[in-house]
Amino acid sequence: MNYVHHMNALMENIKKDPRLNPTHISLYFSLFRLWNILRFPESFYINREDVMQVAKIGAKGTYHRCIKDLDNWQYISYMPSHNPYKGSRIRLFELKQTTIQEGDI
Repeated sequence: MNYVHHMNALMENIKKDPRLNPTHISLYFSLFRLWNILRFPESFYINREDVMQVAKIGAKGTYHRCIKDLDNWQYISYMPSHNPYKGSRIRLFELKQTTIQEGDI
């Protein structure tokens, strides 16, 4: 996993994907940060309250809508546990960077 390449590819996706709003972006960055801290495992478990706090999301409904959107749009794989002691499992996919052309920035 190359951190810089992933971040550049993510920024390209943010620019080109009109479905993404600031809450989706904040949630993805929070999940990416955790993935990085854990040294990029294939999947990992999250605590909803912790992720919401880092992403600055105040409503559970907003959190669930955005995490399901990111899953449906294939930015992540979200496997809810429905067990408050275990946490949901997340998988982030390595984003591929395309060549940036002059004027794309």
